[in-house]
Amino acid sequence: MAGMNGFPEVPMESTLWKWSREAYHYKVTPRGVECTNCPNQCTLKRMETSKCRNRINVKDKLYSIAYGNPCAVHIDPIEKKPFFHFLPSSRAFSIATAGCNFTCLNCQNWEISQKSPKETENMDLMPANVVDACLKNNCESIAYTYGEPTVFYEYVYDTARLAHEKGIKNIYKSNGYINEQPLRMLCKHLDAANIDLKGFTEDTYLKLNSGKLAPVLRTLQVLKEEGVWLEITNLVIPSWTDNMKTIRDMCKWFVTNKMDESPLHFSRFSPLYKLTQLPATPLLTLQRARETALNAGMKYVYVGNLPGSNLENTTCPKCGKTVVQRKGFRVIQNNISAGNCRYCGEKIAGVWS
Repeated sequence: MAGMNGFPEVPMESTLWKWSREAYHYKVTPRGVECTNCPNQCTLKRMETSKCRNRINVKDKLYSIAYGNPCAVHIDPIEKKPFFHFLPSSRAFSIATAGCNFTCLNCQNWEISQKSPKETENMDLMPANVVDACLKNNCESIAYTYGEPTVFYEYVYDTARLAHEKGIKNIYKSNGYINEQPLRMLCKHLDAANIDLKGFTEDTYLKLNSGKLAPVLRTLQVLKEEGVWLEITNLVIPSWTDNMKTIRDMCKWFVTNKMDESPLHFSRFSPLYKLTQLPATPLLTLQRARETALNAGMKYVYVGNLPGSNLENTTCPKCGKTVVQRKGFRVIQNNISAGNCRYCGEKIAGVWS
């Protein structure tokens, strides 16, 4: 995993970089090459680059320049993603490349998400090497995370396919802004996904994230249809996403779409990037959001980014006892046996072993 020096400043059309792969999802139109990977629908003339900063039209073919060149490689507890109902206490080999198909005002990883792979310090780590490193470090899964894995789709897909051949699980931490066809293709090699649902109105998605809500909701539905274990994260931002009626409507949508057993993680906002003028989310707001979700019918609701609270413990929805106790990213106590509550026998939704 030695470092590399990056890309030539201005590539020749006849030359492709080592870290380039032809995109799996695009079409040629009279106006240029249209990327069909995500709802941004970037249409690029020759040598133009996509909104996500890592797709380029070379001789009327679309190429990813984010293949085998991650700018972040770490080993994390799976709880950090967060996944609370999927292989607790296991280790995830986590990778990310630069680029994102959103431009969120509150981005926590803007140093990599708002840059091209040409602007970050990267490692040379092709899919087979990722799998080997995962096995060498005794990790049960590979996490495509930190940045937005949709924009390094080809790298994710090829790595995930090889990982499954070696018995390694694949987990996808994403904003969910991906078209249905590439998502269904990828789902064949995914085991779990945590989707950042960044709000529940189209206006919020446009102004806060420069995207649309409807495609993300469709992603949630497709993941359920494809049998991928699903968890959902919702960042509660003061004056942006802290309206309790909207949170109630969101949770009712989850219940209607049979996602009531999908863990919902409300995450506390900290002033970052372009929203430094806002305060951190008040504890009372987070508690109200959790109560609203539970009253709407959600069974497993957590509050993250709040050290010292007990709001990351898993409670049995039948007997009310704590079945998983957590502190930070560590599991202190696990009272789930064969997927059931040890106290009353209630099935606890998840993938526990």
